[in-house]
Amino acid sequence: MKLVAPLNAFGRADLAMAGGKGANLGELVRHGFPVPDGFVITTHAYELVARDHDTREHFESVEPPEELREAITGAYATLGGGPVAVRSSATAEDLPGAAFAGQQDTYLNVVGEDALLDAVRRCWGSLWTDRAVSYRARLRLDDSEVRIAVVVQRMVEAETAGVMFTANPVTGDREQFVVDAGRGLGEAVVSGLVTPDHYVLRPSGEVVEFTPGRGEVVVRSAAGGGVVHESAAETAGSPAGAQADARTGGAAGARAERGPVEGTAALLSDEVLRELAGLGRRVAEAFGRPQDIEWAYVAGRLHLLQARPMTALPPPPVGPLDGIRRRTAEVLLEYVPVRPYPMDMSSWLPDGPAGQMSKVFAAYGIRNPIHNALQEEDGVVYRIEPVKPSLTPRVLTAPFRALAKAWRYDPARWTEDPRFQAYLRDVDQLRARDVGTMPWKELRQVPRQALGLVDPIADLRIDYLPGVGVALLRLMLALAPLGRGKLFRELMLGARTRTDDANRALERLAETARRTGALEAEQPPAEFAAQLADFMAEYGHRETTSPILISSPTWEDAPEVVLDLVGVLAAAPPKEREKQPGRPLRSPRLARRVAAAHDGMAFREDSHFFFMLPAPLMRRALLEMGRRLTGARLLDHSEEVFHLRLEELEALSGTDDPAAARLRDLVRRRASKREELSGVRLIDPAAVHPVTDPGPALLTGTAAGGGTATGPVKVIASVAEFGRLESGDVLVCPYTNPSWTPLFQRAAAVVVDTGGAASHAAIVAREYGIPAVMGTGRGTSVLEDGLVVTVNGDNGTVTATP
Repeated sequence: MKLVAPLNAFGRADLAMAGGKGANLGELVRHGFPVPDGFVITTHAYELVARDHDTREHFESVEPPEELREAITGAYATLGGGPVAVRSSATAEDLPGAAFAGQQDTYLNVVGEDALLDAVRRCWGSLWTDRAVSYRARLRLDDSEVRIAVVVQRMVEAETAGVMFTANPVTGDREQFVVDAGRGLGEAVVSGLVTPDHYVLRPSGEVVEFTPGRGEVVVRSAAGGGVVHESAAETAGSPAGAQADARTGGAAGARAERGPVEGTAALLSDEVLRELAGLGRRVAEAFGRPQDIEWAYVAGRLHLLQARPMTALPPPPVGPLDGIRRRTAEVLLEYVPVRPYPMDMSSWLPDGPAGQMSKVFAAYGIRNPIHNALQEEDGVVYRIEPVKPSLTPRVLTAPFRALAKAWRYDPARWTEDPRFQAYLRDVDQLRARDVGTMPWKELRQVPRQALGLVDPIADLRIDYLPGVGVALLRLMLALAPLGRGKLFRELMLGARTRTDDANRALERLAETARRTGALEAEQPPAEFAAQLADFMAEYGHRETTSPILISSPTWEDAPEVVLDLVGVLAAAPPKEREKQPGRPLRSPRLARRVAAAHDGMAFREDSHFFFMLPAPLMRRALLEMGRRLTGARLLDHSEEVFHLRLEELEALSGTDDPAAARLRDLVRRRASKREELSGVRLIDPAAVHPVTDPGPALLTGTAAGGGTATGPVKVIASVAEFGRLESGDVLVCPYTNPSWTPLFQRAAAVVVDTGGAASHAAIVAREYGIPAVMGTGRGTSVLEDGLVVTVNGDNGTVTATP
């Protein structure tokens, strides 16, 4: 067990012994990069002095065993005995998803054996600072499994230093490198003490953009050890500052070469930037992903001080989207409002409602694999790349087959189809089984059984959707002489759907709550409790967040969402729905066409409603497996099962399967990656909903009808915030689904980041007669709570109102 070894003894596979920083630096040395000489005090040395203690005070006062002391001082002597940099290198550092930037300590310009040993002790102790412990807790990393090594390197007295990202950390563009540079040691740039020179480069090193820094502070090595901070004025008159200008080709040299930045003093010349970009390209290629690199420049030579994977990196820009890909992206943003889990990607997303709709498209010659648009990295979805549908030869005969099905299958009678009746019986049979008492071998089969149940619904949609299309087309043709646009929308109001039934049932619950005081009572009255139970039995399978993500709870899983809705509805009398215009319906022929169109819309909505019946059954089985894995100490809580793929669960013969032991580490890595990406969007909304000049409006979107209304903004980010909406508020939200529509009974208007005029939100908003503006792309970021606005659902604008 090595206590101390040179950097070149390690590589990326030696994380457990050298920590993240040491392993990566060793890998750079092995690839021939210009890395200062150094050595690693391994995690074995840390364990030797830890002695089951995990406090900072212990490590800062501990006396290393003589064997370890001699190994450290001997390696220091071999290095030359001069000034060194001493850096912490924890085993959790520099992982994809857990950079640990700044969480442990670094000491620069350490001189002498005693100072070195003291710095090493402080690095060990920095593993147990409050900030480091808190950071690990946020990433669900077990303290007992984390160790720390220490990297000691010959000190580089940098004239200029900084950081280089081999992808743009703001836009995600992999064809742009970003370099920040400051005078002196890189500590000023890394710690944010200075406004650095900022360069945006092409991978070739060509400057795309340059912003000069202000150089407020320069960090330099102090005589005898440690560092000093000099002000800009002090630096300007120092010999070191003048020498740095001459060596780095700064000032005049940079201005002469870089036309666009004429008149500004750049610290780095074009030649140095090209060399730096070349090193960055090679490092990224060596590690196989974009890198965050610390560098230093002195005496005409670049040195690499650190390299780690870039974290929280946005996905690459998708580029201009044509109309079809934009529409695909709009649908995805509406149905995937949150980042899918690995379980979603391996089960409900490809084989549930979205996968079955792909089957419907394929039946008519259109390949539309929605789940292929969701790209994964390190087992976690990190971007949406809209896929353009492709056509197969079946599309040539699709119109004829569709017309034949429209003639044969009447959407008004779809619930009488024997296949649908058999589907309901199968769902009831699976629902009756108790997953809590099943042996593992039987339990692990339930998710696939639930997925298998939805196949008949896809077949029903293949057969009945053509009738829906024909019914809508016939109504539009009948209205053509009358000017069909607005009239068509009005005539489509009032179609009776299961979503409508659920909303009316919620209204009845709210009325009971008002009458009995159920929401204020410590123990709900029996009448309300019984009515709520009946409601859950009928509608509890509805999704709260997304119909295509099994990780999203249903109303049954999150009854607090239903109670919040009841509370909102109970706060004021219900809003009356819009009435259908009477004059056009005097024609019996037109009335029949309107009724047929209503039946078609009901099929579209209700088939989705019934599509979701197996979801809570599958989710219940997955969470039961998660509960058992938690009991076996393989997971920290049952919901972590969603970090696994379905096939990984199915491969286990039981919780005592030897293969199960690796799941814990797998879950933690994916959870860490997911946490890293928590603030990163799956796709830039501006690519899907291009930002146009709103003129006098605050923002614009798709006009979804309903006239105009004025009220204060209330931004509702998720179902957990339903209870915040008050009567008369303008509801502003990132997405909607049927679970949101009861809120429309209280809202003055609705403004949504995603969706279009045919989405659930738009249809229900029109039924309630409230203005709706869809697909704004940025409504939740532009509008703030309390701002009074006027929403125009006829022209798609939101304007500020005094």
